[in-house]
Amino acid sequence: MPLIKSKSEKAFKENIRAEVKAGKPVKQAVAIAYSVKRAAKKAEGGGLYANINAKRERIAEGSGERMRKPGQAGAPTDKAFRESAKTAKKDGGVVLSVGRGEKLSVDKGAGLTAKGRAKYNAATGSNLKAPQPQGGPRKDSFCARMSGVVKNASGDAPRAKASLKRWKCPGW
Repeated sequence: MPLIKSKSEKAFKENIRAEVKAGKPVKQAVAIAYSVKRAAKKAEGGGLYANINAKRERIAEGSGERMRKPGQAGAPTDKAFRESAKTAKKDGGVVLSVGRGEKLSVDKGAGLTAKGRAKYNAATGSNLKAPQPQGGPRKDSFCARMSGVVKNASGDAPRAKASLKRWKCPGW
């Protein structure tokens, strides 16, 4: 009989019963039940911020619920936010350098080199391809996206402008 994939206490006890009935020692049955319970909890994708966002979505859909005010019973405490921050994913991304030959300088067009693309693809599982300045759908998409970057940049965006020139985007 398959085990119940749930984090509830009832499912936990049922899983122990099922494993013992299948001939496993009690300690092993408990360990298996705990493993199933942990996997179910992990698959749920829970956590403080996930719960807050899920509740906001339900409220937006008209559930009638309300967000609790700080300090109210049932509202997340400062301690809960601190604990959640400790387990939050902190990923700074892939660091690419002109000096190591992974990207071009602004003078040379400011894009990634083959070495830089390979490093980024290996680190992220992406599939970045070489520039397509001769034309095609990738060029059109790139030019549209980077034009928006330049338009909405808070500064001068010299790397974005240089890459637009390198891809031979119209108007650059």
